[in-house]
Amino acid sequence: MLTTHEMLERLIAFPTVSSQTNLPLIGFVREYLASFGIESTLICDRDQLKANLFATIGPSTAGGIVLSGHTDVVPALEEGWISSPWTLTGRGGRLFGRGTCDMKGFVAIVLAAVPQMLAAKLKTPIHIALSYDEEVGCMGAISLVDAMKEAVPPPRAVFVGEPTRMQVVNGHKSLLAFRTRVRGHAVHSSRMDLGVSAVMKAARLVTWLDETMACNREGPSATGFLPPYTTLHCGVIEGGSAGNIVAEACSFITDIRAVPQEDAREFRARFERYIRSEIEPAMQAVHASSGVDIEDLSFIPALAPEPSSVAEDLACLLTGNTETAVVAFGTEAGIFQKAGWSTVVVGPGDIAQAHRVNEFIEQEQIAAGEAFIRRLIAHLSA
Repeated sequence: MLTTHEMLERLIAFPTVSSQTNLPLIGFVREYLASFGIESTLICDRDQLKANLFATIGPSTAGGIVLSGHTDVVPALEEGWISSPWTLTGRGGRLFGRGTCDMKGFVAIVLAAVPQMLAAKLKTPIHIALSYDEEVGCMGAISLVDAMKEAVPPPRAVFVGEPTRMQVVNGHKSLLAFRTRVRGHAVHSSRMDLGVSAVMKAARLVTWLDETMACNREGPSATGFLPPYTTLHCGVIEGGSAGNIVAEACSFITDIRAVPQEDAREFRARFERYIRSEIEPAMQAVHASSGVDIEDLSFIPALAPEPSSVAEDLACLLTGNTETAVVAFGTEAGIFQKAGWSTVVVGPGDIAQAHRVNEFIEQEQIAAGEAFIRRLIAHLSA
């Protein structure tokens, strides 16, 4: 048996950055569960370098609870780490390390509670679901949920343990990411009339994103969200080779975060219609090889508040908090909800501590998460 602190120490030691394999961590979890006689199922990616894992504790019946977490973390390349990001370090009531908050703290709580789950003789099951590549677009969760739908009797609720300070979150925005590549025609800048500037055309497209968001800002507000409207953002742009050369190429990455009542994919469709009707014809009139290509990178569906939510009711009962919230950041919850399973986000830690140097989770948040799981076990055993 391992305490939550010991389990978190083990999990943090695996540098499961999304660009690297998570198989050592998954192998550890699988062996840990097997030591209690619990079988687990792996769903590997195409290259067999990463894997999801799910396992069931308790009877194989409908009405169970899914406890969902992701195993990957963002890189820890920032300067200023006081201690190694891959070594759990305690200071002043906080536990430091990459992934402590987002979201190995929750995973550690769940895994450390496995002996309690077994001893409680659950009347309905607890399903542990661990995914890969959440941080780069929730890539693993899609195949994880598909596999669970085939193998697991329909659960009553899904709790995604992203950091919410144990507040029940019943809604978040969707996230659509794509790369736009503008193909220009390079000439000396003294004869711009003979060329097509990929940089200048890209600038018009980025301006379209900004102007569209400005319209959203003036429209109806989505209650509870910050900001209360759909955002369109360009975070990376690259192009051009010299100040006196009309740029031959330019690319930029866009993310659209849409409130649940709007569709991020419709904004992308409008963006492409603008390109095909307003931008590309003028480019190709100058040089036929010029144009614009769009590469879709990822899509995370929104989590929409449910009119009658079993997951929300149960999570509120277990936390003792009747108030719910919505958040702007995306999670895997929308994928579970699209499968037809009642889903909320509730977990220890503060999202403000994620994705930053000296990431930490407060020990009192670990304790709150442990109490939540204890109450869940008791509820499913009553």
